[in-house]
Amino acid sequence: MVFGPNLAPFSTAMAETRRKFDQDFREGAVRLVRDLGINEGTLGNWVNADKRRRGSDGVLSEDERGELARLRKKNAELAMERDVLKRSVPAAARPSRHPTAEGL
Repeated sequence: MVFGPNLAPFSTAMAETRRKFDQDFREGAVRLVRDLGINEGTLGNWVNADKRRRGSDGVLSEDERGELARLRKKNAELAMERDVLKRSVPAAARPSRHPTAEGL
């Protein structure tokens, strides 16, 4: 069990491999963020938004959530149209589910 920055425990995957970055690389990344004038919190927000968009955490991306909402709305409209059409067809015009003497 590993403890995060807020001392709350969280688990890590057993097969997880972490990349190692040398000191020069880390210093260069810090310099880049500082030179661009980006707050580290903002950068973290951008990274998290990108993860959500890509769906890397198993959760639907923003695009997928939008498509799901659109499809659910369309499904509800089609179900309503079907129900209206069912009620508009007279009972005599509907095919019988039971065989008649003529059909035997």
